[in-house]
Amino acid sequence: MPEKHRILVINPGSTSLKIALYENNRPVRSASERYTAEQLKTVSNIAEQETFRQQDVDHFISENGLEERGFSAVVGRGGLLKPVSGGTYLVNDRMLHDLETARYGEHASNLGAILAARTAGRYRCPAMIVDPVVVDEMIPAARYSGFPSIQRKSIFHALNQKAVARKTAGLLNKSYHECRLIIAHLGGGISVGAHAGGRVIDVN
Repeated sequence: MPEKHRILVINPGSTSLKIALYENNRPVRSASERYTAEQLKTVSNIAEQETFRQQDVDHFISENGLEERGFSAVVGRGGLLKPVSGGTYLVNDRMLHDLETARYGEHASNLGAILAARTAGRYRCPAMIVDPVVVDEMIPAARYSGFPSIQRKSIFHALNQKAVARKTAGLLNKSYHECRLIIAHLGGGISVGAHAGGRVIDVN
């Protein structure tokens, strides 16, 4: 019988927190928290939101009786880091330092790795991030801004765009690498990406 992997997923948005438990590829529990402008005004920066967001993660775990069973891994949304290719990355001390100090900028997605690491530490399992907002797979021509001293940067909703692209490829009975797609993320922020050959070759 194949091994069952229990994965806790944490996705912090600018005004929300989504949490889910997966057993292999199957979602078995989920919850979504919304934060009001008044709640968010009680702290001076994104890093200070960690306390009440961690409380919501802990509540999800206790409410669903997950403390004893533990997890195979805890996965968080990736934040503003040094540009990387799409994929899954282990959380390490250097990554946490860059996110906690907002070295590359402040955004709620910075809390994904932080919350994952705190939670994974308690259950002695790996903490990871997947397709952070700084995924950079742009082709050289897409970097031209029209002004020689300014180069276009790749910062977008990579996690959602890549997930939608893979789902769409499945509906077309193709692999992601075989598809050429335009994917639009419409949420608190908006980004539109051109996907080709399994990479996001241009985005705004």
